[in-house]
Amino acid sequence: MTLIVWCALIVLASLAGGVVSDRVQLTHRSMQFIMSSVGGLMLGIALLHMVPHAAAELGSIDEACRAAVAGLLIMFLLLRIFHFHEHEPLDAVHDHAAASGQCSEHAPQSACHGPHVHGADSDRRLSWGGVAFGLALHTLLDGMALAAAVEAETGMLAGLGVFLAILLHKPLDAVSITTLMRSGGWSRAARVLVNAAFALMCPAGALLFVSGVEQFSGMQGAIVGAALGFSAGVFLCISMSDLLPEIEFHAHDRFWLTVCLVAGVVAAALIGFVDAV
Repeated sequence: MTLIVWCALIVLASLAGGVVSDRVQLTHRSMQFIMSSVGGLMLGIALLHMVPHAAAELGSIDEACRAAVAGLLIMFLLLRIFHFHEHEPLDAVHDHAAASGQCSEHAPQSACHGPHVHGADSDRRLSWGGVAFGLALHTLLDGMALAAAVEAETGMLAGLGVFLAILLHKPLDAVSITTLMRSGGWSRAARVLVNAAFALMCPAGALLFVSGVEQFSGMQGAIVGAALGFSAGVFLCISMSDLLPEIEFHAHDRFWLTVCLVAGVVAAALIGFVDAV
């Protein structure tokens, strides 16, 4: 029942993210505050919750870390191939780069143009497909991570940390897809349909994991542990892909962005006390 409730709330959050992108234009600054907070939460959940639980299930911290490395590398490759983890509004990317002085003869081309901005509507119409496919795979993995976390813990709030990390991150992913579709001229109905399909990827991943575990009941502990370790690597990769570019390319609001990051990690630690109750 807990897993069903978590999945339902994540679906609603993802749908809400798509609606918000149609009605509210988030600025670069506000988006960075959100990403720093959620990135810190995901970082803390990965290292303070998922890796320890994986080690407990597997009976070996070495095995848990190997699974985490595998998850990190696979997510890195998915990001490389599909380049889907870009939450910045298209116009804001260009405006911010120009305002911060990055659009100069010494700046790389990527600093002056968002990763999906090529100046041609046909490119924009195609780019959302790769983003949507990559995010769908990512969200399937999130669903599996959530199911594994619920399996590994007990109580009504089993998997709370992983749930919150996914819940807060999915609206940003939905914004990425719907914003790209809107910039490419897709209708509102098409955007709603694609966002609805994307929102269902998390419960689909959870269902796949639960069905798979039931087929191998004798190896349930090992499967759950490996899945948690793998998912920890995925969370680490996603959180770092949110946090590191801001350090590398932008100098604004350093103090408050750091506060948001630390607050996210502290929140992850506090969730551990809730789980222990």
